[in-house]
Amino acid sequence: MNWETTDEEKLLKQSAAEFFQEKMPLGELRYLRSTKDAKGYYKDKWRTMAELGWAGILVPEEFGGLAFGFRGLGQILEESGRTLAATPLQATVVAAGTLIQQIGSHAQRSELLPQVASGELTFAVAHEEGRRHSETQIVTQATAGKAVGSFVLNGRKSLVQDGSVADKLIVLAQTTPGAAPGQGLSWFVVDPKQTGVELKPFTLVDSRPCCEIVFNQVALGQDALLGELGQAGTSFHALLDRARIGLAAEMLGSATEAFQLTLKYLKERKQFGVAIGSFQALQHRMANMYGELTVSRAVVAGSLAALDYHSPETPRLASLAKAKVSEVFQLVAREAVQLHGGIGMTDEHNIGFFLKRARVSAELLGTPSFHRDRYASLLEF
Repeated sequence: MNWETTDEEKLLKQSAAEFFQEKMPLGELRYLRSTKDAKGYYKDKWRTMAELGWAGILVPEEFGGLAFGFRGLGQILEESGRTLAATPLQATVVAAGTLIQQIGSHAQRSELLPQVASGELTFAVAHEEGRRHSETQIVTQATAGKAVGSFVLNGRKSLVQDGSVADKLIVLAQTTPGAAPGQGLSWFVVDPKQTGVELKPFTLVDSRPCCEIVFNQVALGQDALLGELGQAGTSFHALLDRARIGLAAEMLGSATEAFQLTLKYLKERKQFGVAIGSFQALQHRMANMYGELTVSRAVVAGSLAALDYHSPETPRLASLAKAKVSEVFQLVAREAVQLHGGIGMTDEHNIGFFLKRARVSAELLGTPSFHRDRYASLLEF
């Protein structure tokens, strides 16, 4: 696999950096948090991103996308992480869009993917049901309806990112009674405004919109089934790995920004007439963080390349990226707050937002300990 960044990817990264710094600075997230804006993000900014081609960066050209690949998307995700930008990139582009592309029928791809690429349609993928991430704890059921090929959906999803603001939901449900855990699963496209769907929005500690969703006798037609009946297991694991790698790329950007803000502060803050960055003890802490970030960058680059090359090592690299970058982001965020001193503990300073994002991101889609165990299992230890 070639991990080297191409000239096109470098230009994309520069363009993304300029966009997020100018159009979606961290102050925008602070404003959304303070006003408790139910939308969770600004739709006009999302339309602009779609006009730049980012909503369709993974969508094939025949459906109106760019087919630029995950390495290109990784550059955008990293820059969005630097400003903690609130966007549908993770839920709609990384997760839902690729799932529709992977298992959707030609009719579903022809209908949905152009709308994803244009920014007209956003998605949320509903799969989590417990208090902790699990790949097998799926008890939501879709049973046969009265009409041929129809279904009735019942159950609850506990943690659905963008669930309260998305135009459509993609729901994972059990369709084979008595199947082993993680088997007999199917995907369904559900309208959140449909009768029987109850949304219970809440906000995560890091100010991202989330939702608990209850399905009570939700009637679904045959066209709601995404992919083959009872065969969602493989696509589910693949989706989780794509989402983990996408989240790792975003976390890398956030950790990098927290490091840069701290470095700038150490150069400006003076004690005893000199910049505190000249103190050897603080230099050692910064050097340690720099080294860890360098390793994290290599891990993320390798996992993104694995997705583009359809490598069989993708599951292992996804767990490596999620575990490593989660731990490094938490390290950098903790150190950043401490090295900022008293102001780092105040809400007025932006550095605290990175600590909150680090804590939440480490829990999403599996903790570092979860992925260390999974990594070892994949290597048959």
